Amino acid sequence: MRKILIAAAAAGAVALAGCSSGGGVNLNGSGSGSASAGGSGAANAGGSLTAAISAEPDQLDPNKTSSYASFEVLENVYDTLVQPDAKGQMQPDLATSWKTSSDQLTWTFAMRDGVKFSDGTPLNAKNVVYTFDRIIKGKLSPSWRFASVSSVTAPDDKTVQIKVKTPTPNLLTLIGGFKGLGIVEEKNVTDNKIGRSPVGSGPFVVSEWVSGDHITLKPNANYWGPKPKLASVTYRFISDGNTAITALKNGEIQWTDVIPPQQVKGLESNSAVKTAVVPSNDYQYLTMNQKRAPFNNVAVRQAIAWAIDRQAIVQATTYGTGTPNQLAIPKQSQWYTEYNKYSKNEDKAKQLFAQAGYKGGTINFMATSDYPETVTTAQIIASALQPYGINVKIKTVDFATFLSDQGAGNWDMYMMSWIGNIDPAEYYFSQQRTDQAFNFQHYSNAEVDKLLDAGAIETDQAKRKEDYAKAATIVADEASYIYLYNPAVIQAWSPKLTGYEARSDKAIRFGSASISQ
Repeated sequence: MRKILIAAAAAGAVALAGCSSGGGVNLNGSGSGSASAGGSGAANAGGSLTAAISAEPDQLDPNKTSSYASFEVLENVYDTLVQPDAKGQMQPDLATSWKTSSDQLTWTFAMRDGVKFSDGTPLNAKNVVYTFDRIIKGKLSPSWRFASVSSVTAPDDKTVQIKVKTPTPNLLTLIGGFKGLGIVEEKNVTDNKIGRSPVGSGPFVVSEWVSGDHITLKPNANYWGPKPKLASVTYRFISDGNTAITALKNGEIQWTDVIPPQQVKGLESNSAVKTAVVPSNDYQYLTMNQKRAPFNNVAVRQAIAWAIDRQAIVQATTYGTGTPNQLAIPKQSQWYTEYNKYSKNEDKAKQLFAQAGYKGGTINFMATSDYPETVTTAQIIASALQPYGINVKIKTVDFATFLSDQGAGNWDMYMMSWIGNIDPAEYYFSQQRTDQAFNFQHYSNAEVDKLLDAGAIETDQAKRKEDYAKAATIVADEASYIYLYNPAVIQAWSPKLTGYEARSDKAIRFGSASISQ
């Protein structure tokens, strides 16, 4: 959950950057996204599903929560104006089409006909304006996503118009790539019931919440799309991976993502369990404080990049489920850039340390007990740097202290993750542009700044990809971040569960699933 809090805050600095074609899309009435589409066969004849998640949601107000456990539930309860498909491409949801003005400063969305909230109240453009205004004026968790927005209006019940201050090619991702932008009902908010009894327009509705035990969803009878096949979805809160796996094997649950990576091979060989290991959109990285010597010397940072063994780190922290990557963006993304400069090479490392005039010393590595992979990585790096006369002292703190010291600059080196990324700006802008809030390492390169600024407003997709690829390459060349790997999304379920797929963006969608009894 805490990693989600980092991602939600960290992504905030990229609000002016972007991703979308900037053109018009019209898929109204086609495929499963059509308002007239209906489910096949008898409604709710697909059995009841019990799923285990690692924590209990803190609340179910999509505009306020930052908890991943909450979004595992809310993914099935709320709709957004647009939403990502399994490949991260933005598709119609409550909006069936959109277009941009010639100056790229006005976006116009056509709303889907006949949509109702789960309580039967009509959902129209005014609800979108209410939701977005609530987020912006209340400075709620996703408010950073509207940093380039000057106004959100509803010229009529079927039209939403968003005006931006500068071209914002990633506006679709900003308003649809995160369920925190779920469209809410005003009465549900003003009645102060949204936190426990949310009223959405998605395929399911919350029917029961027993604190400390479970949340149960039932099909939304007023859902505009294909009716869910499942009669119910019950989320149990199980924090221990071994307990969750035992429950899965025993048939007490039929789906879980509470899986220690060391258990994956055993699950994959078990015919009674279906296991998915999917490369995620997240990344793990190592960074150094450039406000402190010797890390203000690029040669020292590069030497460390040559001294470490990424594969050893991946194996030790993910048991081989992660994918080594020397840039942030994973291979499955349309924004992926090939880059393989570094590999463990003692001669290169020695040469660069000598070039920097660095003969060794003590480095403090900040790790956190809340994320054991940071401690394991610290131990591996300590061993790797020892031959160069470098003594790595590992300081292990709780996560709250980690965040405090990170912001205050009380560290030499640390390893951490960024999660929930789709657009290239989310991978690089706030972390690598000069003086951005999450550039804790104090990296500054005028050419990188120029490229990131250009990518923020570039509407030509090919040119935009080129801008970010150049920026990312410079960042890696200069070892501002030493990118390590993209972790995997690991899930397992009963073979009786069909119509479900594990996704790189971790969106847990059961709308089309069914389970044989």
